[in-house]
Amino acid sequence: LPEYPAEIRAPAGTVAGVSAFQVHISDHDITTPGDAPNVLVAMNPAALKSELAKLEPGGTLIVNVDTFDERSLTKAGFDANPLEDGSLKGYNVFEVTMTSITKKACEPLGVKPRDADRSKNLFALGLISWMYTRPQQPTIDWINAKFGSKPTVRDANIAAFKAGHAFGETAELFDHPYSVRPME
Repeated sequence: LPEYPAEIRAPAGTVAGVSAFQVHISDHDITTPGDAPNVLVAMNPAALKSELAKLEPGGTLIVNVDTFDERSLTKAGFDANPLEDGSLKGYNVFEVTMTSITKKACEPLGVKPRDADRSKNLFALGLISWMYTRPQQPTIDWINAKFGSKPTVRDANIAAFKAGHAFGETAELFDHPYSVRPME
């Protein structure tokens, strides 16, 4: 479920321009957009500032640590880095170098670093898919259908998705994946 801000053209990196997507995973029918998420993936400081209040207390926070530089923190209105100042102590925080890993996964494909950077959301989706034991093939089929006419974009997105899934499987950051039974 997409959540687009009213300020579509807000300056990059500012809180006003943050868009978000909700992903719902359940073993029963989902009939509501939901209340508080269990997991929040913050791709940058502005997203963290904008969306953190929605995360349930004690929830899981996955942060693209590559974007938490001084300039981005200032643009988002942080006086200090929340990853270092203790303000996130009520959450299970996982710092992941999503941008770096995505660029490295796309490098053998000849994808330019800037274009590879655009695939990092699929890295996050791959990681979440691993966390919730979701099969990879339906998402790969969707990527093929969505980006089939743009082979470079398709291949970069598939590489990023698989890299995120592999990261979850091998990084040993998470205690265990969550098991969601198939819906009857």
